[in-house]
Amino acid sequence: MLYPRVSLYAMMLAAGGIPLYIHLPRFASVELGIGLGALGTLLLLIRVVDLVQDPLLGWMIDRWPKAQLVFACTAAAGFALGFPLLFSLEAGPGVFARLTGILLLLFSAYSLGMILIYGRSATLARRAESQDLVTVAAFREGGMLAGVILASIAPTLLAGLGAAGQGYAAFGLCLGVFALATAALTAPIWRRPAVLGDRLSLDDLKAAGATRLLLIALVNSLPVALTSTLFLFFVEDRLQLTGQSGPLLILFFLSAAVSVPLWTGLSRRLGAKLTLLLAMPLAILGFIGAAFLEAGNLVGFALVCLASGAALGADMVLLPAMFSVALTRAGLKASLAFGIWSFAGKLGLALAAFAVLPLLERSGFSPGQPNSAAALHSLTIAYAVLPCVLKLGAWALVLTLPTEKQPA
Repeated sequence: MLYPRVSLYAMMLAAGGIPLYIHLPRFASVELGIGLGALGTLLLLIRVVDLVQDPLLGWMIDRWPKAQLVFACTAAAGFALGFPLLFSLEAGPGVFARLTGILLLLFSAYSLGMILIYGRSATLARRAESQDLVTVAAFREGGMLAGVILASIAPTLLAGLGAAGQGYAAFGLCLGVFALATAALTAPIWRRPAVLGDRLSLDDLKAAGATRLLLIALVNSLPVALTSTLFLFFVEDRLQLTGQSGPLLILFFLSAAVSVPLWTGLSRRLGAKLTLLLAMPLAILGFIGAAFLEAGNLVGFALVCLASGAALGADMVLLPAMFSVALTRAGLKASLAFGIWSFAGKLGLALAAFAVLPLLERSGFSPGQPNSAAALHSLTIAYAVLPCVLKLGAWALVLTLPTEKQPA
Protein backbone atom coordinates (compact mmCIF):
# COMPACT_ATOMS: atom_id res chain seq x y z
CA MET A 1 0.00 0.00 0.00
CA LEU A 2 3.05 2.33 -0.08
CA TYR A 3 2.73 3.65 -3.62
CA PRO A 4 -1.10 3.88 -3.67
CA ARG A 5 -0.90 6.05 -0.54
CA VAL A 6 1.70 8.23 -2.27
CA SER A 7 -0.78 8.57 -5.15
CA LEU A 8 -3.60 9.50 -2.76
CA TYR A 9 -1.63 12.27 -1.05
CA ALA A 10 -0.55 13.59 -4.44
CA MET A 11 -4.19 13.50 -5.56
CA MET A 12 -5.17 15.72 -2.64
CA LEU A 13 -2.45 18.23 -3.45
CA ALA A 14 -3.36 18.39 -7.12
CA ALA A 15 -7.07 18.65 -6.36
CA GLY A 16 -6.17 21.69 -4.26
CA GLY A 17 -3.77 23.10 -6.83
CA ILE A 18 -6.26 23.18 -9.70
CA PRO A 19 -8.56 25.74 -8.02
CA LEU A 20 -5.54 27.95 -7.37
CA TYR A 21 -4.16 27.71 -10.89
CA ILE A 22 -7.24 27.26 -13.10
CA HIS A 23 -10.47 28.22 -11.32
CA LEU A 24 -9.15 31.19 -9.34
CA PRO A 25 -8.71 33.75 -12.17
CA ARG A 26 -12.26 33.32 -13.45
CA PHE A 27 -13.80 32.96 -9.97
CA ALA A 28 -12.08 36.13 -8.73
CA SER A 29 -12.93 38.19 -11.81
CA VAL A 30 -16.49 37.01 -12.46
CA GLU A 31 -17.76 36.11 -8.98
CA LEU A 32 -15.81 38.60 -6.84
CA GLY A 33 -15.48 41.46 -9.32
CA ILE A 34 -11.69 41.74 -8.94
CA GLY A 35 -9.87 43.16 -11.96
CA LEU A 36 -7.37 41.01 -13.87
CA GLY A 37 -4.59 43.54 -13.26
CA ALA A 38 -5.15 43.51 -9.50
CA LEU A 39 -5.29 39.71 -9.46
CA GLY A 40 -2.05 39.43 -11.43
CA THR A 41 -0.32 41.77 -8.99
CA LEU A 42 -1.63 39.79 -6.01
CA LEU A 43 -0.30 36.51 -7.42
CA LEU A 44 3.12 38.07 -7.97
CA LEU A 45 3.20 39.41 -4.39
CA ILE A 46 2.38 35.94 -3.07
CA ARG A 47 5.34 34.63 -5.07
CA VAL A 48 7.55 37.18 -3.29
CA VAL A 49 6.47 35.52 -0.03
CA ASP A 50 7.31 32.13 -1.57
CA LEU A 51 10.81 33.38 -2.41
CA VAL A 52 11.59 33.19 1.30
CA GLN A 53 8.99 30.66 2.38
CA ASP A 54 9.57 27.72 0.05
CA PRO A 55 13.30 27.24 0.77
CA LEU A 56 12.53 27.77 4.47
CA LEU A 57 9.88 25.04 4.39
CA GLY A 58 12.36 22.72 2.67
CA TRP A 59 14.96 23.51 5.33
CA MET A 60 12.44 22.75 8.10
CA ILE A 61 11.51 19.39 6.56
CA ASP A 62 15.19 18.42 6.39
CA ARG A 63 15.90 19.85 9.84
CA TRP A 64 13.18 17.80 11.57
CA PRO A 65 12.98 14.50 9.64
CA LYS A 66 10.91 12.81 12.36
CA ALA A 67 8.15 15.41 11.93
CA GLN A 68 7.12 14.24 8.44
CA LEU A 69 3.65 13.26 9.67
CA VAL A 70 3.20 16.64 11.36
CA PHE A 71 4.12 18.47 8.16
CA ALA A 72 1.81 16.28 6.06
CA CYS A 73 -1.14 16.86 8.39
CA THR A 74 -0.44 20.60 8.62
CA ALA A 75 -0.64 20.91 4.82
CA ALA A 76 -3.92 18.99 4.77
CA ALA A 77 -5.32 21.12 7.59
CA GLY A 78 -4.50 24.28 5.62
CA PHE A 79 -6.57 22.94 2.73
CA ALA A 80 -9.40 21.88 5.04
CA LEU A 81 -9.65 25.41 6.42
CA GLY A 82 -8.73 27.49 3.39
CA PHE A 83 -10.86 26.11 0.57
CA PRO A 84 -14.24 26.43 2.30
CA LEU A 85 -13.27 30.00 3.17
CA LEU A 86 -12.08 30.79 -0.37
CA PHE A 87 -15.18 29.65 -2.20
CA SER A 88 -17.57 31.16 0.32
CA LEU A 89 -16.25 34.66 -0.46
CA GLU A 90 -18.70 37.13 -1.94
CA ALA A 91 -18.13 40.42 -3.75
CA GLY A 92 -18.15 43.47 -1.52
CA PRO A 93 -16.01 45.78 0.61
CA GLY A 94 -12.86 44.15 1.93
CA VAL A 95 -13.07 41.11 -0.36
CA PHE A 96 -9.59 41.74 -1.80
CA ALA A 97 -7.99 41.74 1.66
CA ARG A 98 -9.84 38.57 2.66
CA LEU A 99 -8.86 36.90 -0.59
CA THR A 100 -5.21 37.81 0.03
CA GLY A 101 -5.19 36.25 3.49
CA ILE A 102 -6.90 33.06 2.35
CA LEU A 103 -4.57 32.68 -0.64
CA LEU A 104 -1.51 33.08 1.60
CA LEU A 105 -2.84 30.23 3.76
CA LEU A 106 -3.64 27.99 0.79
CA PHE A 107 -0.43 28.60 -1.12
CA SER A 108 1.58 27.97 2.06
CA ALA A 109 -0.23 24.68 2.68
CA TYR A 110 0.21 23.71 -0.97
CA SER A 111 3.93 24.53 -0.84
CA LEU A 112 4.45 22.51 2.34
CA GLY A 113 2.72 19.43 0.94
CA MET A 114 4.41 19.62 -2.45
CA ILE A 115 7.92 20.12 -1.05
CA LEU A 116 7.35 17.25 1.37
CA ILE A 117 6.16 14.72 -1.23
CA TYR A 118 8.82 15.66 -3.78
CA GLY A 119 11.65 16.10 -1.30
CA ARG A 120 10.94 12.68 0.20
CA SER A 121 11.14 10.83 -3.13
CA ALA A 122 14.01 8.65 -1.91
CA THR A 123 12.13 7.96 1.35
CA LEU A 124 8.91 6.98 -0.43
CA ALA A 125 10.66 4.78 -3.00
CA ARG A 126 11.30 1.15 -2.05
CA ARG A 127 14.99 1.74 -2.77
CA ALA A 128 16.86 5.00 -3.32
CA GLU A 129 17.89 4.02 -6.86
CA SER A 130 17.11 5.54 -10.27
CA GLN A 131 14.53 2.97 -11.39
CA ASP A 132 12.65 3.15 -8.10
CA LEU A 133 12.73 6.95 -8.10
CA VAL A 134 11.15 6.98 -11.57
CA THR A 135 8.53 4.46 -10.35
CA VAL A 136 7.56 6.53 -7.31
CA ALA A 137 7.45 9.58 -9.59
CA ALA A 138 5.03 7.75 -11.90
CA PHE A 139 2.71 6.87 -8.98
CA ARG A 140 2.96 10.37 -7.59
CA GLU A 141 2.21 12.06 -10.90
CA GLY A 142 -0.54 9.56 -11.65
CA GLY A 143 -2.17 10.61 -8.38
CA MET A 144 -1.62 14.25 -9.28
CA LEU A 145 -3.39 13.80 -12.58
CA ALA A 146 -6.28 11.94 -10.95
CA GLY A 147 -6.67 14.85 -8.52
CA VAL A 148 -6.55 17.33 -11.37
CA ILE A 149 -9.30 15.48 -13.25
CA LEU A 150 -11.41 15.30 -10.10
CA ALA A 151 -11.02 19.02 -9.40
CA SER A 152 -11.59 19.99 -13.03
CA ILE A 153 -15.07 18.47 -13.23
CA ALA A 154 -16.19 18.90 -9.62
CA PRO A 155 -17.63 22.46 -9.78
CA THR A 156 -19.61 21.69 -12.95
CA LEU A 157 -20.84 18.39 -11.53
CA LEU A 158 -21.86 19.97 -8.23
CA ALA A 159 -23.64 22.80 -10.03
CA GLY A 160 -25.51 20.20 -12.08
CA LEU A 161 -26.61 18.55 -8.85
CA GLY A 162 -28.12 21.84 -7.67
CA ALA A 163 -25.24 23.50 -5.79
CA ALA A 164 -25.44 27.29 -5.75
CA GLY A 165 -22.87 29.74 -7.17
CA GLN A 166 -21.70 27.54 -10.05
CA GLY A 167 -20.83 24.85 -7.52
CA TYR A 168 -17.85 26.67 -6.03
CA ALA A 169 -19.03 26.79 -2.39
CA ALA A 170 -19.83 23.07 -2.34
CA PHE A 171 -16.53 22.42 -4.11
CA GLY A 172 -14.64 24.17 -1.32
CA LEU A 173 -16.34 22.05 1.34
CA CYS A 174 -15.64 18.84 -0.59
CA LEU A 175 -11.96 19.73 -0.90
CA GLY A 176 -11.78 20.35 2.85
CA VAL A 177 -13.30 16.98 3.72
CA PHE A 178 -11.10 15.21 1.16
CA ALA A 179 -7.98 16.78 2.68
CA LEU A 180 -8.84 15.54 6.18
CA ALA A 181 -9.64 12.03 4.96
CA THR A 182 -6.37 11.90 2.99
CA ALA A 183 -4.33 12.94 6.01
CA ALA A 184 -5.76 10.02 7.98
CA LEU A 185 -5.38 7.41 5.22
CA THR A 186 -1.83 8.32 4.23
CA ALA A 187 -0.33 8.64 7.72
CA PRO A 188 1.71 5.37 7.45
CA ILE A 189 3.91 6.60 4.60
CA TRP A 190 5.12 9.52 6.69
CA ARG A 191 6.30 7.19 9.46
CA ARG A 192 8.99 5.67 7.20
CA PRO A 193 12.57 6.58 8.21
CA ALA A 194 13.68 9.59 6.17
CA VAL A 195 16.48 9.17 3.62
CA LEU A 196 18.51 12.37 4.04
CA GLY A 197 21.35 14.09 2.28
CA ASP A 198 24.12 15.71 4.26
CA ARG A 199 24.69 19.07 2.52
CA LEU A 200 23.38 21.60 0.03
CA SER A 201 25.01 24.65 -1.51
CA LEU A 202 24.98 26.36 -4.88
CA ASP A 203 28.28 24.70 -5.73
CA ASP A 204 26.82 21.32 -4.76
CA LEU A 205 23.82 21.90 -7.03
CA LYS A 206 26.07 22.94 -9.90
CA ALA A 207 28.31 19.92 -9.45
CA ALA A 208 25.28 17.60 -9.47
CA GLY A 209 23.90 19.22 -12.64
CA ALA A 210 20.83 20.34 -10.70
CA THR A 211 21.06 24.08 -11.45
CA ARG A 212 20.55 23.43 -15.15
CA LEU A 213 17.49 21.34 -14.33
CA LEU A 214 16.18 24.19 -12.16
CA LEU A 215 16.52 26.58 -15.09
CA ILE A 216 14.69 24.15 -17.36
CA ALA A 217 11.95 23.77 -14.74
CA LEU A 218 11.46 27.54 -14.59
CA VAL A 219 11.39 28.08 -18.35
CA ASN A 220 9.23 25.02 -18.91
CA SER A 221 6.76 26.18 -16.25
CA LEU A 222 6.03 29.42 -18.11
CA PRO A 223 3.98 27.98 -21.01
CA VAL A 224 2.09 25.73 -18.60
CA ALA A 225 1.42 28.71 -16.34
CA LEU A 226 0.13 30.81 -19.23
CA THR A 227 -2.21 28.14 -20.58
CA SER A 228 -3.43 27.18 -17.09
CA THR A 229 -4.20 30.78 -16.16
CA LEU A 230 -5.96 31.51 -19.45
CA PHE A 231 -7.60 28.14 -20.20
CA LEU A 232 -11.11 29.03 -19.07
CA PHE A 233 -10.93 32.43 -20.76
CA PHE A 234 -9.79 30.86 -24.05
CA VAL A 235 -12.47 28.16 -24.05
CA GLU A 236 -15.38 30.31 -22.88
CA ASP A 237 -14.57 33.69 -24.43
CA ARG A 238 -12.32 33.04 -27.43
CA LEU A 239 -13.76 29.73 -28.71
CA GLN A 240 -17.28 30.41 -27.42
CA LEU A 241 -17.53 26.82 -26.17
CA THR A 242 -19.82 27.65 -23.25
CA GLY A 243 -20.12 24.81 -20.75
CA GLN A 244 -17.38 22.75 -22.41
CA SER A 245 -14.41 23.82 -20.27
CA GLY A 246 -14.93 21.02 -17.71
CA PRO A 247 -14.99 18.14 -20.24
CA LEU A 248 -12.06 19.66 -22.15
CA LEU A 249 -10.00 19.95 -18.96
CA ILE A 250 -10.77 16.32 -18.19
CA LEU A 251 -9.70 15.31 -21.71
CA PHE A 252 -6.45 17.28 -21.31
CA PHE A 253 -5.54 15.67 -18.02
CA LEU A 254 -6.76 12.21 -19.04
CA SER A 255 -4.38 12.43 -21.97
CA ALA A 256 -1.60 13.33 -19.53
CA ALA A 257 -2.54 10.45 -17.22
CA VAL A 258 -2.68 7.86 -20.01
CA SER A 259 0.69 9.04 -21.32
CA VAL A 260 2.51 8.64 -17.98
CA PRO A 261 3.18 4.87 -18.32
CA LEU A 262 4.30 5.41 -21.92
CA TRP A 263 6.84 8.09 -21.02
CA THR A 264 8.00 6.15 -17.95
CA GLY A 265 8.63 3.01 -20.02
CA LEU A 266 10.26 4.99 -22.81
CA SER A 267 12.60 6.75 -20.39
CA ARG A 268 13.84 3.38 -19.13
CA ARG A 269 14.81 2.48 -22.69
CA LEU A 270 15.99 5.79 -24.12
CA GLY A 271 16.80 7.87 -21.05
CA ALA A 272 14.91 10.86 -19.68
CA LYS A 273 16.61 13.46 -21.89
CA LEU A 274 15.73 11.85 -25.22
CA THR A 275 12.21 11.08 -24.01
CA LEU A 276 11.67 14.75 -23.13
CA LEU A 277 13.00 15.82 -26.52
CA LEU A 278 10.43 13.54 -28.16
CA ALA A 279 7.55 14.67 -25.93
CA MET A 280 7.94 18.45 -25.88
CA PRO A 281 7.16 18.98 -29.61
CA LEU A 282 3.66 17.63 -28.95
CA ALA A 283 2.96 20.69 -26.79
CA ILE A 284 4.39 22.99 -29.46
CA LEU A 285 2.11 21.45 -32.08
CA GLY A 286 -0.82 21.91 -29.71
CA PHE A 287 -0.06 25.60 -29.19
CA ILE A 288 0.27 26.18 -32.93
CA GLY A 289 -3.03 24.41 -33.55
CA ALA A 290 -4.85 26.44 -30.90
CA ALA A 291 -3.74 29.73 -32.49
CA PHE A 292 -5.59 28.93 -35.73
CA LEU A 293 -8.88 27.64 -34.31
CA GLU A 294 -12.13 29.37 -35.15
CA ALA A 295 -14.86 29.99 -32.60
CA GLY A 296 -16.98 26.90 -31.99
CA ASN A 297 -14.32 24.39 -33.09
CA LEU A 298 -14.78 21.83 -30.34
CA VAL A 299 -13.13 18.94 -32.20
CA GLY A 300 -10.07 21.00 -33.06
CA PHE A 301 -9.51 22.11 -29.50
CA ALA A 302 -10.09 18.56 -28.26
CA LEU A 303 -7.15 17.48 -30.45
CA VAL A 304 -5.09 20.32 -28.97
CA CYS A 305 -5.93 19.04 -25.48
CA LEU A 306 -4.89 15.50 -26.42
CA ALA A 307 -1.49 16.59 -27.79
CA SER A 308 -0.61 19.11 -25.09
CA GLY A 309 -1.89 16.80 -22.34
CA ALA A 310 0.35 13.96 -23.53
CA ALA A 311 3.34 16.32 -23.47
CA LEU A 312 2.45 17.42 -19.93
CA GLY A 313 2.59 13.81 -18.76
CA ALA A 314 6.27 13.63 -19.74
CA ASP A 315 7.07 16.95 -18.04
CA MET A 316 5.38 15.93 -14.80
CA VAL A 317 7.17 12.60 -14.44
CA LEU A 318 10.60 13.07 -15.96
CA LEU A 319 11.82 16.51 -14.86
CA PRO A 320 11.23 15.99 -11.09
CA ALA A 321 12.61 12.43 -11.36
CA MET A 322 15.77 13.72 -13.07
CA PHE A 323 16.16 16.34 -10.34
CA SER A 324 15.63 13.74 -7.61
CA VAL A 325 18.14 11.35 -9.19
CA ALA A 326 20.74 14.14 -9.39
CA LEU A 327 20.22 15.05 -5.72
CA THR A 328 20.27 11.46 -4.49
CA ARG A 329 23.42 10.54 -6.40
CA ALA A 330 25.19 13.59 -4.97
CA GLY A 331 23.90 13.00 -1.43
CA LEU A 332 22.27 16.44 -1.23
CA LYS A 333 19.45 17.63 1.04
CA ALA A 334 16.44 16.94 -1.15
CA SER A 335 13.69 18.84 0.68
CA LEU A 336 15.60 22.12 0.74
CA ALA A 337 16.45 21.63 -2.94
CA PHE A 338 12.81 20.91 -3.77
CA GLY A 339 11.87 24.03 -1.87
CA ILE A 340 13.88 25.92 -4.47
CA TRP A 341 12.30 23.74 -7.21
CA SER A 342 8.82 24.55 -5.91
CA PHE A 343 9.56 28.25 -5.93
CA ALA A 344 10.86 28.07 -9.51
CA GLY A 345 7.62 26.46 -10.69
CA LYS A 346 5.38 28.92 -8.87
CA LEU A 347 7.48 31.86 -10.00
CA GLY A 348 6.54 30.84 -13.54
CA LEU A 349 2.85 31.10 -12.67
CA ALA A 350 3.30 34.48 -11.03
CA LEU A 351 5.34 35.91 -13.89
CA ALA A 352 2.74 34.68 -16.37
CA ALA A 353 -0.15 36.15 -14.39
CA PHE A 354 1.62 39.43 -13.67
CA ALA A 355 2.72 39.94 -17.27
CA VAL A 356 -0.34 38.72 -19.14
CA LEU A 357 -3.44 39.52 -17.08
CA PRO A 358 -2.85 43.30 -16.93
CA LEU A 359 -2.04 43.33 -20.67
CA LEU A 360 -5.29 41.55 -21.43
CA GLU A 361 -7.16 44.04 -19.29
CA ARG A 362 -5.53 46.96 -21.12
CA SER A 363 -6.41 45.37 -24.48
CA GLY A 364 -10.07 45.59 -23.46
CA PHE A 365 -10.58 41.91 -22.67
CA SER A 366 -13.34 41.31 -20.11
CA PRO A 367 -14.13 37.73 -18.99
CA GLY A 368 -17.72 36.63 -19.55
CA GLN A 369 -18.57 39.77 -21.55
CA PRO A 370 -18.69 40.59 -25.28
CA ASN A 371 -15.14 41.35 -26.47
CA SER A 372 -13.68 43.10 -29.50
CA ALA A 373 -11.69 41.26 -32.16
CA ALA A 374 -8.53 43.01 -30.93
CA ALA A 375 -9.09 41.84 -27.34
CA LEU A 376 -9.67 38.24 -28.46
CA HIS A 377 -6.57 38.42 -30.67
CA SER A 378 -4.55 39.45 -27.62
CA LEU A 379 -5.96 36.47 -25.75
CA THR A 380 -4.92 34.15 -28.58
CA ILE A 381 -1.37 35.55 -28.57
CA ALA A 382 -1.12 35.08 -24.81
CA TYR A 383 -2.66 31.59 -24.76
CA ALA A 384 -1.09 30.01 -27.86
CA VAL A 385 1.72 31.99 -29.49
CA LEU A 386 3.77 33.05 -26.46
CA PRO A 387 3.68 29.55 -24.87
CA CYS A 388 4.91 28.10 -28.17
CA VAL A 389 7.99 30.35 -28.11
CA LEU A 390 8.68 29.56 -24.45
CA LYS A 391 8.32 25.81 -24.99
CA LEU A 392 10.84 26.00 -27.83
CA GLY A 393 13.21 27.67 -25.38
CA ALA A 394 12.73 24.86 -22.84
CA TRP A 395 13.29 22.24 -25.57
CA ALA A 396 16.56 23.95 -26.53
CA LEU A 397 17.70 23.89 -22.90
CA VAL A 398 16.97 20.15 -22.65
CA LEU A 399 19.26 19.69 -25.67
CA THR A 400 22.14 21.02 -23.56
CA LEU A 401 21.73 18.33 -20.90
CA PRO A 402 24.30 15.52 -20.86
CA THR A 403 23.05 12.27 -22.34
CA GLU A 404 22.59 9.61 -19.67
CA LYS A 405 24.97 6.69 -19.77
CA GLN A 406 22.23 4.60 -18.20
CA PRO A 407 18.45 5.14 -18.71
CA ALA A 408 16.95 7.20 -15.87
